[in-house]
Amino acid sequence: MPPSYAHVVTALRSAGCVFAEDEARLILSTARTPAELAVMVDRRVAGLPLEHVLGWAEFRGLRIAVEPGVFVPRRRTEFLVEQAVALAPEAPVVVDLCCGSGAVGAALAAALPGVELHAADVDPAAVRCARRNVGAGAHVHEGDLFEALPRGLRGRIGVLAANVPYVPSGEVGLLPPEARDHEPLVALDGGGDGLDVLRRVAVEAPGWLAPGGSLLVETSERQAGPAVEILAGAGLMARLEVSEELYANVVIGVKQLRRGRD
Repeated sequence: MPPSYAHVVTALRSAGCVFAEDEARLILSTARTPAELAVMVDRRVAGLPLEHVLGWAEFRGLRIAVEPGVFVPRRRTEFLVEQAVALAPEAPVVVDLCCGSGAVGAALAAALPGVELHAADVDPAAVRCARRNVGAGAHVHEGDLFEALPRGLRGRIGVLAANVPYVPSGEVGLLPPEARDHEPLVALDGGGDGLDVLRRVAVEAPGWLAPGGSLLVETSERQAGPAVEILAGAGLMARLEVSEELYANVVIGVKQLRRGRD
């Protein structure tokens, strides 16, 4: 006999799941057989992230496939997408750097019909996952930051969304077990102060952005000021946008338009 809703809720609550009722409904609606349901409940009770249990995460109204070992898109990152959409010219070239599952790229493609989308990640598992999510017309590349991108994109990118890792190395161990134990370290660890990968992106971004193009990165409230300074130091017009509702901080750097004759 398959576990009942009440049984699933009790099992999840006993395992410390704060939103046991909501999770139980999602698991019950996703499981195709009683055996699969039992396995899914066991995996969640063992501490696997809910999204890895379900095989998907909801992101900006989309169902994003998420495989075990791949970074789970956070709802706060929807704010980065919102800011990118507001900046995007008509049918721009858009790049989702450090793409993970490709959630940001998929959301941008859905919001910007006709966009030329490129996504890239250094993690092969993330690249496989992103290819399932971004659509047949998008291009997904494997490699380290800009090394993964085709040279023909230099100077053409209208929106560069780079959801870089920004957890300081010494604080990775303080993350919730779902992230610490089940998501790739390369997607979490941002170096000593959490800004090492951002520095690498900022140095190269101006050469890849089109005039008037924008770099958008998510960061913490504590790191927002230094992140603005890093983008400004790379020659971009930098500013901070904040969503109190989503607890999200997005730093935006814009490449200035050329003045006078080229």
